[in-house]
Amino acid sequence: MPKNKSEIKLLIIEDEKPLIELLSTKLKNEGYSVDFAEDGEVGMQKIKEIKPDLILLDIIMPRMDGYEVLEQMNQENIKTPVIIISNSGQMVEIEKTKKLGAVDHLIKTEFSPEDVLNKVNAYLDAPESNEDGTPAPQKTLIVPKEDQTAQKLGIKVMLVEDDAFLREICSKKLTKEGYTVYEAVDGEMAVDNVDELQPDIVLLDIILPAIDGFQILSKIRSSSVEAVAKVPVIMLSNLGQEDDIAKAMENGANDYLVKAHFTTEEIVGKIKELLGK
Repeated sequence: MPKNKSEIKLLIIEDEKPLIELLSTKLKNEGYSVDFAEDGEVGMQKIKEIKPDLILLDIIMPRMDGYEVLEQMNQENIKTPVIIISNSGQMVEIEKTKKLGAVDHLIKTEFSPEDVLNKVNAYLDAPESNEDGTPAPQKTLIVPKEDQTAQKLGIKVMLVEDDAFLREICSKKLTKEGYTVYEAVDGEMAVDNVDELQPDIVLLDIILPAIDGFQILSKIRSSSVEAVAKVPVIMLSNLGQEDDIAKAMENGANDYLVKAHFTTEEIVGKIKELLGK
């Protein structure tokens, strides 16, 4: 039988007191039971004591950082789901926390208390059968909500990325900058929609299910729609080998970013550079 919200225990492990107060108030007003710790060491003690249903975890903290908390949870086989709240937008951090078991990731400069509440609600309301977090199959592009505070630039960005963490973080940043973002969760979705959408720029992952980024790039460059065939393409990948970069550039990519080495700010910079804006 599902728990009532008052029975669901949330633990915030964060060293910034104003942020603790802000998030605690928001989550308590929603009806959740909320506790907090101001460093990782106390956080680990509370994880064991109160056995929370969900943890919001900062990375940079005194005494024990977020990575160490995740590592100790793994060592002690503690399976409590963790949502990372962090100052960093670096993909290497996201990849590392995912491997350590984090279920989601929020960047402090880019989220509001409402965003955190939505994440918590969405995770706790997720059906038990969807344990791996895999999204339901889709045929059409996903269009994120517009940022009402951003000045719309009238530029369409197609983001082809199967990793939900990275896709959401990139989309949020680009939407905030005023771009209209269309998300494709796999290669087939990108190929099926690119001619009709005619994006102004494409951000393209390489390792994708069914059709990889190199194949998608070839299809884009051979499109019968001239605007699509000439669209700027930035490859996004975990692969940093010189032959992979060379292959991408030889097949018509305009630029190549290794995920472990860039931030969302740098993606925006590359887009502006390629579009001359």
